[in-house]
Amino acid sequence: MTGLTTHVLDTALGRPAEAMAIDLYRLDGDMRRLLKRVETNSDGRVDGGPILIGEAFVRGTYELVFHVGDYLRALGSALTDPPFLDLVPIRFGIADEKGHYHVPLLISAYGYSTYRGS
Repeated sequence: MTGLTTHVLDTALGRPAEAMAIDLYRLDGDMRRLLKRVETNSDGRVDGGPILIGEAFVRGTYELVFHVGDYLRALGSALTDPPFLDLVPIRFGIADEKGHYHVPLLISAYGYSTYRGS
């Protein structure tokens, strides 16, 4: 498989993070261009396959911005004002246009973790 995928897990609840908005940006120097906005499904993944694939999947620097604060508010979580985590950006590079880049996010109201998955 080639392309960019993600998966969001809510570690505080021990389940996938459903209905979280995620913005995908491409960075080019000082320019930051929104490519698309997606939302996680009941499995914490994005419907329709990779977020970025085909001719759009090119070398470069990208950023996934996870709307963690909105997700937690929708669950009824008691958050501080401002919340400790609101928008969580993960900036990464795509060097291999034939590769698979999986960028998972493990979240709670007070922490997150990511890695390059498979």
